[in-house]
Amino acid sequence: MLFRSLTVCSLALVSSACAGDALPGDGEEALATGTQALYAGVNGDACTASPYNCKLRVSGGNRVATNDPDDDDSWGLVVGVPVRNGHGEVVATSNRTRSTFNHGQTRTFAGETHVFAVSTSNSSAGWMPLSSILGQESFASKVGHVSALGAGLNKLGCYAVRNTHDPVLELKKVVYDSDAVHERAGDYLPLVRANGQRSANLAFNVPGFGLGGPAVDHFPAGTKFQRLDVPTDGGAPSIDVPLWVQDSEGRYRKQSGTMKFLYGYVIAATGTKRNGWMAYDALEVSSGCP
Repeated sequence: MLFRSLTVCSLALVSSACAGDALPGDGEEALATGTQALYAGVNGDACTASPYNCKLRVSGGNRVATNDPDDDDSWGLVVGVPVRNGHGEVVATSNRTRSTFNHGQTRTFAGETHVFAVSTSNSSAGWMPLSSILGQESFASKVGHVSALGAGLNKLGCYAVRNTHDPVLELKKVVYDSDAVHERAGDYLPLVRANGQRSANLAFNVPGFGLGGPAVDHFPAGTKFQRLDVPTDGGAPSIDVPLWVQDSEGRYRKQSGTMKFLYGYVIAATGTKRNGWMAYDALEVSSGCP
């Protein structure tokens, strides 16, 4: 399902979002709704709502596929290896025998190539050694490399990942009529993980557009996020997506507010710059961004 971009204030069902909630420089935010063809942009050749809001790849899903077309894209794993966050910090020792991995995401930690697992023993996404994957040669031939860009975009505010989250917001869906286990606002909030620490996803694109909203990195509370003045089809340097709660039939078709996404970057402790989208509700105003 694809979406077209409208301003928040043009839709009566979200008119409450127009009063006093805008960030400096935002004006009217772009709201995900309707349908629109994808177009070539900066972060890929299949974009919508912004040239920086694009699929990880034009064809194929967001996962690194296995050789079995009938499986769930999960790869067998060696247990006992470290799981790292985006700063390269070890946050868990893996006890999982399988996981799925997002396409195009590779980084080097401790002198070894790591790939980005959607779910880990830390109850979060995270980086795992390529060497821990059973069939690593096949995986390496498939994973590719994709990074979001940001050169030439002006800086806006400085933020940091919050050390709190709204538990009510967590359970709302970011995809209309979703019946998935996830596709929740909580996927983009700084939740408490298995190690007792809060951390949040940096996403390649914004959820709710049929692009998948895949995470491409994962950072702990306190991490600085430098917001960038990203162009959007709606004109504002941010994108709002509707949130959905259950209707009388138990389906997620009743709108309950919106969720704002900002574009920017994190400079990891390793010195690597990682561009992407983060939920405004995952952030707090800060200072000292690099």
